[in-house]
Amino acid sequence: MRKKEKCNTNGSFGSSLGFILACVGSAVGLGNIWMFPYRLGEYGGAAFLLPYLFFIVLFGWVGLAAEFAIGRRARTGTLGAYAYCFAKKGVKGLGKFLGWIPLLGSLGIAIGYAIILGWVLHSLWGAVSGSLLQSNPSEFFAATAGAYGSLLWHSLVIFMTLLVLYFGVNDGIERISKILMPLFFILFVILAVWVFFLPGSGSGYEFLFVPQWEKLLRIDTWIMAMGQAFFSLSITGSGMIVYGAYLADDADIPKASLRTALFDTIAAMLSALAIMPAVFSFGIGADRGPSLIFLTLPKVFQQMPMGQSFAVFFFVAVLFAGITSLINMLEAVSESWQKRFNISRHTSVIASCFLSLAIGIFIEAEPKVGQWMDFVSIIIVPFGAVLGAVSIYYVLGWQDIRQELERGHGALSESYGFTARFVYVPLTVLVMILGLLYGGIG
Repeated sequence: MRKKEKCNTNGSFGSSLGFILACVGSAVGLGNIWMFPYRLGEYGGAAFLLPYLFFIVLFGWVGLAAEFAIGRRARTGTLGAYAYCFAKKGVKGLGKFLGWIPLLGSLGIAIGYAIILGWVLHSLWGAVSGSLLQSNPSEFFAATAGAYGSLLWHSLVIFMTLLVLYFGVNDGIERISKILMPLFFILFVILAVWVFFLPGSGSGYEFLFVPQWEKLLRIDTWIMAMGQAFFSLSITGSGMIVYGAYLADDADIPKASLRTALFDTIAAMLSALAIMPAVFSFGIGADRGPSLIFLTLPKVFQQMPMGQSFAVFFFVAVLFAGITSLINMLEAVSESWQKRFNISRHTSVIASCFLSLAIGIFIEAEPKVGQWMDFVSIIIVPFGAVLGAVSIYYVLGWQDIRQELERGHGALSESYGFTARFVYVPLTVLVMILGLLYGGIG
């Protein structure tokens, strides 16, 4: 019988709903909002959904579940989980060393993410005050996205995240997730309904849902669907591991993983339904990436009836999605530092948040943070995901992780293990390689 702590010293999630909402909060991020709607329309509309949903189910079923399972089995986050895997082969020190790679991926993404969320917060303030609706969107954005231009908003984002993490797993992460994620879905449902009644919105629905079946024959459609699904679920070899460490022994991990994947997909679809019909209604070209949120949509808000109210709702929802993702990234870092350096949770949380801000200050200019995020998301994060998949299913081994996956769930078939080892793990390698070749696919 394996020895382990009854629970992580930081505590645990108080309910399965709290756990799922926290994981959905981590998974639902800016990529769902500024990338998915464009890719859905660009790569075949309804036809794109077929490969996308296939990969979402596959990655959620055996990928996301694996990260939850190793976190719960090791009862610790990134660094401890890799040490646990490699201890099976008698090289625990190697695991401790390799675990820093996905952990640096989480920290790297958090640094850039906090800057972008600062832009979101500034846009929200502009929507509330009305200045966003009265300005040239390019000039409004440029005022914040220059060197040291977002220090106030950037700092506020870090401070909000620190407050949540400071109160711990149950009173901080779980409680805020139970508030923000339902509100996120409610807000986007309201926005989607609102947009439906705009004149000319039908073109947006055509862009999103009229199937272009011929695009299923294009390899790019499958590659982009795979990349979007993979990164949308936050399978990074780090963040979801720490949430698994806070999971109850009787929780059904495969079921929770699929539920997380389901709600993540619903969030992406709601984003598409709220954004693209509005963009097409006013004849403004669809775009992707940050420019969709900060340049294209403000032009829509300026033209639509009650545009200021719509803008406030939109940026509040985007902020909620981003903050819950940032919480997970910095929780992964702070938990690992807490255990690795034997320091208090509060000290570790402050240190990780301070470091994120201290580095981020010097890359606030849009070109710099863009280059930073490209490097982290194309090179470090995919490698961390590969390292996680290999460490769990090959270094620790299928039979060991199977025991954890079956706790609270029941027996898993051999087909699960086959899919994990011979389909999922090779696909993580393929995602990494294609990301390098395409300059990013997620």
